[in-house]
Amino acid sequence: MERPDPLKKAVLLGATGLVGARLLDKLLASPAYAEVTAIVRRPLPERPKLRQVVLADFAAMSGAAFEGAEDIFCALGTTIRQAGSQARFREVDFDYPVAAAGFAKAAGARRYVLVSSMGADAASKIFYSRVKGETEEAIRALQLPMTSIVRPSLLLGDRQEFRFGERAGTLLARPLGFLFKGTLLKYRPIEARDVAAVMVRVAQMFSPGTHVYENDQLHRMAPNS
Repeated sequence: MERPDPLKKAVLLGATGLVGARLLDKLLASPAYAEVTAIVRRPLPERPKLRQVVLADFAAMSGAAFEGAEDIFCALGTTIRQAGSQARFREVDFDYPVAAAGFAKAAGARRYVLVSSMGADAASKIFYSRVKGETEEAIRALQLPMTSIVRPSLLLGDRQEFRFGERAGTLLARPLGFLFKGTLLKYRPIEARDVAAVMVRVAQMFSPGTHVYENDQLHRMAPNS
């Protein structure tokens, strides 16, 4: 159910990523938030309402950054190629999001909104999907007041860092969008800005428990749908 909760404080992890950068813009522009804390590895340009916690290593993250925050947003994510190893990938996509959820619960946060991935499944034989699924399960087990998990398909938008596979997929996805019909509709790529918009939207609700938003539902909830 909708519940206005003015002048909230939010914490964002992954503020420089494809979804995270757009999410930061929307959080700072939203009248619902008085302050947004971005936990980052490199300083961002100063902006109104923006507070920054700069950490060379997210393993040094502590609960202090989460104090007083009602809403926590996690848009962390990498690729095995970018990470350099499966172990490092798991650290970024599992260890940090789960640690943040633990800090969020200890700080009394009401909402935790996580970017996962379509096909996330802890029982998957695909390493990427399995880690995403294990992350979801570990965060669910913490039983925060409300957890919202979004599972987008291929993300569209310009990244700050170059990822060849995703760039190629993006270039093909837009002109071939007409092919995503019928049973393929649920796989339709989605703009990162729309995922960010839905995340902000669900954070203005409060319904106890865990809620999963699959790719087709994200499309329906997006402002330009």
